[in-house]
Amino acid sequence: MALIQVNYLSMALFRTVPVNVILPVDKFNFDGTPAPDARPYKTLYLLHGLLGNYTDWVTGTRIQRWAEERNLAVVMPSGDNAFYIDRPAAKNCYGEFVGRELVEMTRRMFPLSDRREDTFIAGLSMGGYGAIRNGLKYSDTFGCVAGLSSALHMFDENDDPPIMDYDALGMGPLEKTRDSDMNPRVLIERLEKSKKPMPKIYLACGTEDGLLESNRAYRDLFRDAGFDLTYYEGPGGHEWDFWDDQIRRVLDWLPLKDAGQGVNSGNVGLDER
Repeated sequence: MALIQVNYLSMALFRTVPVNVILPVDKFNFDGTPAPDARPYKTLYLLHGLLGNYTDWVTGTRIQRWAEERNLAVVMPSGDNAFYIDRPAAKNCYGEFVGRELVEMTRRMFPLSDRREDTFIAGLSMGGYGAIRNGLKYSDTFGCVAGLSSALHMFDENDDPPIMDYDALGMGPLEKTRDSDMNPRVLIERLEKSKKPMPKIYLACGTEDGLLESNRAYRDLFRDAGFDLTYYEGPGGHEWDFWDDQIRRVLDWLPLKDAGQGVNSGNVGLDER
């Protein structure tokens, strides 16, 4: 499994940005023959949470191992602390970045499928909000959307005190942004009315997580709107053990095939002697 760091000049963010890419191009069998060519690869765009960066998922979970087993490409950008929304005046259009530009750019760079049913987005906490918000806004691009411990509480009246100044982030006053496409509730209603294809949704939250009630509320919203929803609620807090377990469950939920690992440093063929 190749782990590649990409740096490219982003028009949406007006600067050079780092991205980690997991790409299953280097697989071969124990007899020395190449593994079957799985290109173009199904792709998961995977978003980190608050205080993190593009390295978080590789260092905090076993995503590289599990992606390799399934011939899945995984693209992990940095979202800073910007909640993956657009702030055009500051040249910080993170929604456009993850929802359009990054998809187009990585498809030009790597042998990735351009089919909606092969293109997925997921994230944790802030990244869970970003995945859901942009997965809904760019539903023509993403066939499956997964949010883990998602920060879906930001537009609630009872979010007091907020962890960050959302107005300073560029969201604006809540009385205005509640009716904008920064609010996933608005996007759910728009998709329901538009009759466009809805992405499949996976939501998960730990029972010891402070965001549990807001995730339960969105569970009900998605169900009432007619989305194909998978919901998981179980022991765990807002921490990496929960997300490590859940990202494996997300990969099991996605329409992927178990392709086998092939030769790697953790699978050197001793069991086959």
